[in-house]
Amino acid sequence: GLPFVNEASMAKLIASEMCVDVSSKAMQVHGGIGYFQDAGVERIFRDARVTTIYEGTSEVQKLIIARQILAQYPL
Repeated sequence: GLPFVNEASMAKLIASEMCVDVSSKAMQVHGGIGYFQDAGVERIFRDARVTTIYEGTSEVQKLIIARQILAQYPL
C-alpha cells in the first residue's frame, strides 16, 4: 500500500489531545474528589497525559504533519 505517515500523525495527535481534554473535563466534573485515586478519574487523566508523549510528542507529530504538507504543496 501507500505510505500513511501523515494520516497516522494526524490521528495520533487528535486522539491524544482529545483524551487529555476529555479526562481533564472529567476531573473538573468530579471536583476535588477527582484528584484522589479512589475516584479512578485521576488514573485516566495520567494515562491520557502519557499519550501525548509516547510514540512522539504532540509537537513532533505537528512537525511531521507540516513537513508532509509542505512536501506535497511546496511554496
